Amino acid sequence: MTRPSPSLDLDYALRERRVLVCVGAGGVGKTTVAATLALRAAAEGRRAMVLTIDPARRLANALGLERLGNVETSVDLARLRDAGVDPKGELFATMLDLQRSWDDFIASHVPPGQREALMRNRFYQTLSSALAGSQEYIATERLYEIHSRGEYDLLVLDTPPTSHALDFLDAPRRILDFLDQGSLRAVAGPALAAGRLGLKLMTLGGSVVGKALSRLTGTETLEELTAFMLEIQGTYGVFKDRAAKVKALFSSDDAAFVLVTSAHAANVDEAIFFHQRLVDEGIPVAGVVANRVHPDFLDGAPTPTAEELAAALATGGFADPGRPRLSERLAVTLEESRAIAGSDRRSLERLARGTRPSPLREVPRFDSDLYDLPGLWEMGRHLLQRG
Repeated sequence: MTRPSPSLDLDYALRERRVLVCVGAGGVGKTTVAATLALRAAAEGRRAMVLTIDPARRLANALGLERLGNVETSVDLARLRDAGVDPKGELFATMLDLQRSWDDFIASHVPPGQREALMRNRFYQTLSSALAGSQEYIATERLYEIHSRGEYDLLVLDTPPTSHALDFLDAPRRILDFLDQGSLRAVAGPALAAGRLGLKLMTLGGSVVGKALSRLTGTETLEELTAFMLEIQGTYGVFKDRAAKVKALFSSDDAAFVLVTSAHAANVDEAIFFHQRLVDEGIPVAGVVANRVHPDFLDGAPTPTAEELAAALATGGFADPGRPRLSERLAVTLEESRAIAGSDRRSLERLARGTRPSPLREVPRFDSDLYDLPGLWEMGRHLLQRG
């Protein structure tokens, strides 16, 4: 079994790799980690770009940009310097516009005569906006397109928020299965053979395929399905070829994955499983990031009693009668906090065992969300274990 190289870690990847893909379940902080890695790469001399799929404005705000769109935008170096970052390189950012990216992809690969009709088709509109996997597929396509231009030293991809991390790897296969599904071709086959003259002669009716398609895309006619198949059939090879090239890129020496998780037990289970999937597919892993870890505020010292806390509060000038009750509440809160921190520690020990030899980096839970450049820089101190 192929194992990720022990020497491949975040420091090495930031210096040598051209593509970093931040993956993990939704809600674990992939967007922030992706932005932090790109910021650090730019600070250390690389021309770096972060591609986010996050529909929120958090990344734009964190980078000091008014908005992000499908156009690659440069982050003002003066703004970086004002935040205490002395960049030796350049930082760019872009946010995937799902519909526009699909339209650009079709415009590049479908002949002009077919393009307009295809873009009006409701099956295409569903494929490009609502079909499961469409966001992940076009994200990898956009990444591949930008990487092929060779304009950046490093691209950092923030993958779409999903309930399961595996959705990102499985999405291209789902899209290809949909486009090449035997049942669709069987239903559309007679019309494909008859050409456009036969389109209006058929409806899906109450067929099993029709009911399945209704669940998938809403009520559609066979005329629309067949038109879609007629327009898209010549591009299936393009979809398949691009998916293969993206997979080859992910497994190459140009790329590496950063697996982002939290210390929550369910997320740790998923991260271990996903890490094994990456290993099995020969995809390099630059590191595992455990984000938002609860710290032990007492750093291993015994939890103080309520009486000890009351005495400490009194020594600090707080001697009113209400303080003893406050000290009791503080003692309970500290004990609960230590229990959570202990649970996180046990989960991280299991995570480390389950993802060896990939290096594990821990990022603590901060007092507030990271929403600006200084916050991203602070996260980088933990990710890279340096200032």
